[in-house]
Amino acid sequence: MASSDTPLMKQHNAIKAKYPDAILLFRVGDFYETFGQDAITASRILGITLTKRNSASVTALELAGFPHHALDTYLHKLVKAGYRVAICDQLEDPKQAKGIVKRGVTELITPGVATNDKLLEHNQNNFLCGIHFIEEKAGISFLDISTGEFFIAEGDKEYADKLLQSLNPAEVIFQRNQQKSFKNYFGNKFYTYSLDEWIFTEQYAKDTLLKHFGTQSLKGFGVEDMKTGIIAAGAILHYLKDTEHPNLQHITSLQRIDKGDYLWMDRFTIRNLELLGNNDNTNSLLKVLDNTVSPMGARLLKRWMLLPLTEIAKIQERQNLVEYFIKSPEEKTKIAQNIKQAGDIERLVSKIPLKKINPREVLQIGKGLKLATQIKNDCEKSTNEYLKRLGDSLNPCKYIAEKIFKEIIDNPPVSATKGNIIASGVNNELDELKSIVTNGKAHLLNLQQKEIERTGISSLKIGFNNVFGYYLEVTNTHKDKVPENWMRKQTLTNAERYITPELKEYEEKITGAEDKILQFELNIFEQLLNELQDYIAPMQMNAHIFAILDCIICFSNNALHFKYKKPEIHTGLELELKGSRHPVIERNLPQGESYIENDIFLDPQSQQIIILTGPNMSGKSAILRQAALITLMAHMGSFVPAEEARIPQTDKIFTRVGASDNLSSGESTFMVEMNETASIINNISQRSLILLDEIGRGTSTYDGISIAWSIVEYLHQSPHSPKTLFATHYHELNELENKLERVKNFHITNKEAGNKIIFLRKLVAGGSVHSFGIHVAKMAGMPPSLIERANGILKQMEAKHVEPSEENSTGEMIQKTKKNIKENLKQLSAPQLQLSIFDAHSQAFADIRNTLEAVDINRLTPIEALLKLQEIKGMVK
Repeated sequence: MASSDTPLMKQHNAIKAKYPDAILLFRVGDFYETFGQDAITASRILGITLTKRNSASVTALELAGFPHHALDTYLHKLVKAGYRVAICDQLEDPKQAKGIVKRGVTELITPGVATNDKLLEHNQNNFLCGIHFIEEKAGISFLDISTGEFFIAEGDKEYADKLLQSLNPAEVIFQRNQQKSFKNYFGNKFYTYSLDEWIFTEQYAKDTLLKHFGTQSLKGFGVEDMKTGIIAAGAILHYLKDTEHPNLQHITSLQRIDKGDYLWMDRFTIRNLELLGNNDNTNSLLKVLDNTVSPMGARLLKRWMLLPLTEIAKIQERQNLVEYFIKSPEEKTKIAQNIKQAGDIERLVSKIPLKKINPREVLQIGKGLKLATQIKNDCEKSTNEYLKRLGDSLNPCKYIAEKIFKEIIDNPPVSATKGNIIASGVNNELDELKSIVTNGKAHLLNLQQKEIERTGISSLKIGFNNVFGYYLEVTNTHKDKVPENWMRKQTLTNAERYITPELKEYEEKITGAEDKILQFELNIFEQLLNELQDYIAPMQMNAHIFAILDCIICFSNNALHFKYKKPEIHTGLELELKGSRHPVIERNLPQGESYIENDIFLDPQSQQIIILTGPNMSGKSAILRQAALITLMAHMGSFVPAEEARIPQTDKIFTRVGASDNLSSGESTFMVEMNETASIINNISQRSLILLDEIGRGTSTYDGISIAWSIVEYLHQSPHSPKTLFATHYHELNELENKLERVKNFHITNKEAGNKIIFLRKLVAGGSVHSFGIHVAKMAGMPPSLIERANGILKQMEAKHVEPSEENSTGEMIQKTKKNIKENLKQLSAPQLQLSIFDAHSQAFADIRNTLEAVDINRLTPIEALLKLQEIKGMVK
């Protein structure tokens, strides 16, 4: 710190030293200023002018600022850019300050600790995550300070990874010495912040939680046995206090997330099933299903999708209520309209202890409570037990609702500091002051008239100036009529100005009345907020009930609009879908085109594994995904896109779809594919549903067939007998139906018209004969001459096909095929003149020569090359 620094800069530097890793917004008058490196960063991110303080000096310092009323706009940009922002405000009135104004950081904003509406997405949570590892065990906790929702969980690193991917926190905090292991396992896609090691101790975390909740133990939350989870949750509360968020009365409970309570989907499955979508693909299941009417419902629906239920009784409870609403459209519509009008109660309530709620939002809370009364009455009249129970849980908080409507005017301003927010009849002194301000002119005219009548001075006028306030002005003509108790204040050319005790008394009342009114109103508003804090927990419960009702009404509307049917969830193991459809694809079809329905049956005893073959683009992946999505929707409590559905209680859905690269993390396509497949193989149970699409495509043809073949064998031999749908372009796998009793071949039908193929998208028993790669090439725009030649080659090749013999093992068959292909590859690479040697021997070799001349090896897929070379080998026999 330079000795020449001004007192203001010394104050700034002292505060900045406490928050070295945050951009410090330093309030100076009506502006927030940034200095030094903060100013350079702020000017770049915000696009504001960068200047220099004391530019002539050697120690000139960069400076950038913006008006204080623009804080929300600029704060949003800084936090979204990934910066921590410390807001330093003036803690006293500059007019009354002796020396430099006292300042201090009132809030530290980070991506995970955001409460401002502009920093939040209304339809998704903004979670701060705490994570802690003890050996292989991970404790993980999520808190949304904007809603008060607080979750805790424990498990292995894979479970922690699943929760991180599902709940997608805005910020993750962990122990400083665990930074490297976090990055190694979970990657660098999360915004992270590390804390001192002493914060992550069990006793400190437990004490922090007990102090916050004001309880003797954590047994009431059912989490006392979750030691690593408690450490993660305690670290979150510590971090909130550390970032100047001491008012956390809206965090009223801690909810346990148990792995066994929810259908498990790893992060690959969530991505492969396109549940949430991304920037490139907006056609997600969430987008299709989310027809909620409130932000609370939208957030809960997303959580229901990522954490579907496994307990049949709870699923059926939701299903039955969906069915009830379908049969009671008027009741459903009435409740939905009330929920829509209630607003985002969760986030409004969370602003109360943070002192960030404005008068309009308080009035909206009152409206929400009033609507809770109406919804409660509607629910209690219902014949559905679950709906009655939900209604019974609603608390209209009658006393505080009435107080809100009594004290806040109908249309208050957005900011309390603008005044005119308190209704009349609340405080007599306030009403009197308002009367003085409102009726001041009339009062002065009455006073003027009264003095005219008393003194007989017909030209008497009341005026005002800044020197001595209100005065009575008398022309010289009438100055002899002025009473003795009037005090002369000013003499003009043609008149005299006086004041009276009564006028002075009125002046004292009216002067500063507006400031007094504002102070009165702010005090009454503050008192109302203090009282509202006692109702936070019941109001949060109301919000949760509204969200549940919103989601279930959404399910019933979807069922009506999109012809979804009620699935039967059972304790058996058979999956039977009749007339099933893909919920996302069917909603995005061209107008007038209907989705081709399909029947799917899986049973561990008779049809455990379906090998699904068919041409590219025929819809294999869609059938795989729709089986999983329908199972998932059923476990959410939703109706499903099928004519009939019998769905077994499912504990895990695994998918491995396509050969997507993960090159950004340095892994090859094949390595990613094998990692994901290994995750499936190591976690299966008898209630698992497995979807495998094009396994082995990321490596060479022979390795791919070997791996795909052995995976099917492994799943078939597994004591769990998991239900599996396996889509592949390796037609060799059709042979497994003859070798393994519970493996069945199916294919997607097609119709050939001339040299064209029409995909019928219908699933039927039996394997597919060929891949129709040439037809796809034609659709892609390959030259007609190339397509014609390829068809000629294909016909020759299809004349003979190498199949694995019964006596040969998979490995032997593949090794033999490899050897044959290598020999033929030598022939391919030999000079073309060598082919003339064979011309005299047979017509077959002439055909081979013509075939090879037309083949462009670089354009062949591995499987097409394999087929062609195998057939060529057959042609030389």
